Amino acid sequence: MQANGNANQRIARISAHLNPNYLKMEGSSGLQQVSCRAKGGAPGFKVAILGAAGGIGQPLAMLMKMNPLVSVLHLYDVVNSPGVTADISHMDTGAVVRCFLGQSQLEDALIGMDLVIIPAGVPRKPGMTRDDLFNINAGIVKTLCEGITKCCPNAIVNLISNPVNSTVPIAAEVFKKAGTYDPKRLLGVTMLVVVRANTFVAEVMGLDPREVEVPVVGGHAGVTILPLLSQVKPPCSFTPEETDYLTSRIQNGGTEVVEVKDICKSWGGIGNTINALDSHIKIPQAYAAVKFADACLRGLRGDASVIQCAFVASQVTELPFFASKVRLGRTGIDEIYPLGPLNEYERLVTHLKILGNMDSVVFSYPMVGLEKAKKELAESIQKGVSFIKK
Repeated sequence: MQANGNANQRIARISAHLNPNYLKMEGSSGLQQVSCRAKGGAPGFKVAILGAAGGIGQPLAMLMKMNPLVSVLHLYDVVNSPGVTADISHMDTGAVVRCFLGQSQLEDALIGMDLVIIPAGVPRKPGMTRDDLFNINAGIVKTLCEGITKCCPNAIVNLISNPVNSTVPIAAEVFKKAGTYDPKRLLGVTMLVVVRANTFVAEVMGLDPREVEVPVVGGHAGVTILPLLSQVKPPCSFTPEETDYLTSRIQNGGTEVVEVKDICKSWGGIGNTINALDSHIKIPQAYAAVKFADACLRGLRGDASVIQCAFVASQVTELPFFASKVRLGRTGIDEIYPLGPLNEYERLVTHLKILGNMDSVVFSYPMVGLEKAKKELAESIQKGVSFIKK
């Protein structure tokens, strides 16, 4: 009987770590769920992914399960998280995976977490503006952040949900209302545009992307994205045409992907199959998210010189939030770096336009550099703040 009891306890532990609140084996009173970790878990940090069954969440969950710095991985979503958890849990890595499903289990998913990653929300679809995204995702972010204030107010929060330029201010206002706001612990993840910038610059220059570092400042949408090509490492020089091409492609990388996937819908046969498989899963977004999360965990561990770009509360400009290089440490952000020297293109790009006839000439100089980025960014930030205060 003793051996049978031990076996029952081991099975209960396995069941509990997959889904402590749902998984029960009917007809066996001896297999009661227990609130403990499965044996063999690796030492490390506790991480929650909110939106783990989505297009970013699923590959992100897989990659975080592979991270040796993660000991416990909580996967939360309003749908489908049990299936994702069961699948991910079969991977022979050290992190123990637990499932949480639905609003009633949000707080359980968050208790005791060191890092919370939020990819929850709907993705941008063809024809959808970032305003459309805002209207849907703002409420989702508000609800999730309210849970964080109650259950893990000292956790580092990585916010991925678009539009980041507005959702980060939303999160900040929620935390302020609860009296738990620490600007060092709230980071908008802009790593995707950095990853794209590194890749696109490497293509133009004939370099290995892993050896390229492009600072990307400003925000995370359209013209608010400002790659500082004058500060690329290793140092590179670009023609005006290359600068225009790279800046535009980095700013519009997301639109490029959406449009290509939209074209796939009109293809027959395998084209439709490819689109059906690929339009939902967001591999580069998940890769960028886990790269940034790993940097945060290394900072929490106490590693030196962990530096990444992120959208954070900042005094780098007159705006309350701005993306720039930050140094990560045991409490989140240890230092925010200034922009450094900008060239004329990055400060204020002017494209000369002549309007009217030769008798009445008007010169127009539209801005597309830092000043334009700040103007657009200010509006997005205010939209987020107003959402909570209204």
